[in-house]
Amino acid sequence: MKILFVSSEVTPFAKTGGLADVAGALPKNLKTLGHDVRIMMPFYSSVEKGGMAVRKGRKSASVLMDGVEKKGFLRQAALGDIPVYLIENKEYFAREELYGTADEDYPDNSLRFSFFCRCVLELLKKMDFRPDIIHCHDWQTALIPHYLKHERKHDPFFAKTGVIFTIHNLAYQGLFPPEELEGMGLSKECFTIDGLEFYGKVNLLKGGIVSADLVTTVSEAYCREIQTPELGCGMEGVLHNRKDDLYGILNGLDYEEWNPAMDKDIMKNYSHASLSGKLVDKIGLQRLMGLASAPEIPLFGMVSRMVSQKGFDLIADLLPQLAKAPLQLVVLGTGEERYLKAFSDIKAAGARNIACATGFDHALAPKIYAGSDMFLMPSSFEPCGLGQLIAMRYGSVPVVRRTGGLADSVFDPQDSDKTPNGFVFEDYTPEALWEAMNRAITAYQDRALWKKLMRRGMSCDFSWQNSVHKYLELYRKALARKGVEA
Repeated sequence: MKILFVSSEVTPFAKTGGLADVAGALPKNLKTLGHDVRIMMPFYSSVEKGGMAVRKGRKSASVLMDGVEKKGFLRQAALGDIPVYLIENKEYFAREELYGTADEDYPDNSLRFSFFCRCVLELLKKMDFRPDIIHCHDWQTALIPHYLKHERKHDPFFAKTGVIFTIHNLAYQGLFPPEELEGMGLSKECFTIDGLEFYGKVNLLKGGIVSADLVTTVSEAYCREIQTPELGCGMEGVLHNRKDDLYGILNGLDYEEWNPAMDKDIMKNYSHASLSGKLVDKIGLQRLMGLASAPEIPLFGMVSRMVSQKGFDLIADLLPQLAKAPLQLVVLGTGEERYLKAFSDIKAAGARNIACATGFDHALAPKIYAGSDMFLMPSSFEPCGLGQLIAMRYGSVPVVRRTGGLADSVFDPQDSDKTPNGFVFEDYTPEALWEAMNRAITAYQDRALWKKLMRRGMSCDFSWQNSVHKYLELYRKALARKGVEA
């Protein structure tokens, strides 16, 4: 199959979150199965500054934006042997950040990404690359399914192209005032309850959901959850209407990238067969973070955005309790000022067993996965989550809330139908989290039991090998609707 991935971010070119990891890893796994896979993304300033090898292409496309003709120039790079096409327009993409500053989104995001979507379709025709499947990701690419279903429904070039749309986080929808429709080159006819209208605003994500052949999200549990009022973000009705075309596929983990036996950023390498190096990593992490070098003390790690979605309101409530408990906590992340202040205050109050590093340190993150005994992810919701998968790969036992991808990958000793590989709590309360942490601390005292839990997590297969075949099945299903056999 000829498969085009369209994403606003792709590792290692540009990244703000897990979307980039998926858009970088899934194409590689499809390529190894013999498919012709290519990627399209914007050409941001950060790509150039990051030192990625990018060469100029000869193609360009002209798109009418807000009544003015704008040009997109094609540049080309590679992800291994996968061609990566980057669309350059300095006005829209030569900026410090991808989507906005720390204070606010860029005010012209509707124009930036509608321009990107139009350019993708124009440049495919200029390149004469006719994909069997266009796989779009999140609201920034959601107008591609919309354009194909409406503006280009009679275009023979795309007549046999299937479109898959993946929701990575339903909370981010691409909402804009209706006055911006004209600037995006969209007719008022699409601003209806069956189209892009959403409580008086333009909702680009909704356009992708209602227009794509099939819709996916990044875990089976999250697929069910987003069809409920609690986690549907107002879109549960729209998603329920497409329930027969909606699938949950758990993201995979790149096991070549995340491997404690080969990782150059950790203190000492170790493996499922020989765990002794992990103790060296633990003591190294304790020293690095200014904690007591004590192998017997259970060490909890967190690598996360410090926002309420990730459970930091629960952690902040528990900090005084944690400061007195027989444990250590190491946190790496960046996020809301109130949480940073909570860690700063507890440190100022004399807590010697809690360490917090702010910002995002690519070399420190693996050291936390390798050096921690337990890994905390008390999320209020979690579409998939990669942290728990990485933690298990590194023999750090996850303590998580039962939601989304966490529910699909971490199983508690109290779950009678699953083999346990971590600790899970249900209620989103500090008390429920503390109870799960205490059960983990108790289990940690039984060294034989703990090694079993560690090895069980390390031997779980959350690689892309399983998920890639599920995506291929959906690609074939989408093509069958076009009368194409794959």
